[in-house]
Amino acid sequence: MNETQQIGARGRGSRTRLAAQQVALRLFTEQGYEATSLRQIADELGINKASLYYYFDGKEAILQSLLDQRGNEAEELLAWIREQPASPHLLADAVARWVDSFTEEKLQGIRFLAANPRLLTGLAGPEETRVGAGLSQIAEFLSELLPTRTAEAVVMLRMALLSINVAVQAAASTDAPDDAIIAAARRAARIMTSELLTGTQQGA
Repeated sequence: MNETQQIGARGRGSRTRLAAQQVALRLFTEQGYEATSLRQIADELGINKASLYYYFDGKEAILQSLLDQRGNEAEELLAWIREQPASPHLLADAVARWVDSFTEEKLQGIRFLAANPRLLTGLAGPEETRVGAGLSQIAEFLSELLPTRTAEAVVMLRMALLSINVAVQAAASTDAPDDAIIAAARRAARIMTSELLTGTQQGA
């Protein structure tokens, strides 16, 4: 296999892995984690079960890969932040990057994991810890850029970073579509960061 063929194979492999995550998450949400089999996921993908095993050795590995992916994204954002010149504008840019990175597929993942806390607890903890630790480090770094670093401002900053999680919970009893939930989260994050930068939050 020449270099071009190798690159093509890696690209197809990445697409298959992503498709498997999306299909699995949809089936887990629609019919439940326990009721979904690897064979069913493979059938939906149009591949055999043995081929799916090449990417994931079980359903738990698929869920773990989703947490791992988000952990990587948090660490990548933190690395990007550290490379930028320190300024108040960096705070708004960093929050926007995190919130804007959410897609409808990721929203579905948040919703599923929030509805299945016991399942999440049963997963290998380090990846979940990576996401939380990464966000905490991001919040701590950005809090140093606050024009007025009060306790209230620090909490607002963390709320802005977690706006997508809050939006999912707030929309739980509504019929709001996913794109509206994401739009609401992004708007809330922009409003909060704008207030933080202008010092208009109460008590600033």
